[in-house]
Amino acid sequence: MATLSYNEILPKCIIDYNNEPYEVLSSHIFRMQQRKPVNQTKLRHLVSGKVTEISFHQNETVAEADIDAMRANYLYTNRGESWFAEEDNPKNRFSFPEDAVHDKVQWLAQNSVVDVLTYKDKPMTIKIPVKVELEVKEAPPAVKGNTVSGGTKLAELSTGAKVNVPLFINTGDIVKINTDTGEYTERVEKA
Repeated sequence: MATLSYNEILPKCIIDYNNEPYEVLSSHIFRMQQRKPVNQTKLRHLVSGKVTEISFHQNETVAEADIDAMRANYLYTNRGESWFAEEDNPKNRFSFPEDAVHDKVQWLAQNSVVDVLTYKDKPMTIKIPVKVELEVKEAPPAVKGNTVSGGTKLAELSTGAKVNVPLFINTGDIVKINTDTGEYTERVEKA
């Protein structure tokens, strides 16, 4: 377990803060007049997703969180729980509260493989690919003259997620989505 000094607490690090795992979103080291330098950070709790601002002073250290990853298959979401099973050990099933992982699960087809981050052997959150390919379940027909909005329409994907797609996208097409922004990037194949 590495110990990080105040100036090593940088974005993308996962640290142990108050015995909880946090991902460092941003850090800014500055020195106020006649004072010792401070690292002002934004931390996101790995489980709840809650963001807090913490300042670390020059004499402070934190432990790097002991995070492991395992591969798991997304099974389904039901009654507010999203269920997964460890890839090589399907009997090891676990769930996350749907609202904690919804922004990621909405892009997952059944049996998609994801990385699960574990902390002290307990599943904490999932990491999904930045780009996924999904089938368009429903796309309204393009209406002539409806190009005011830059020529997009709202389509529903096979996972239930809704995204704006260009007018030429039809039901059954496979599209690529950027999961960070939730935006359509390209059509992969035509129905």
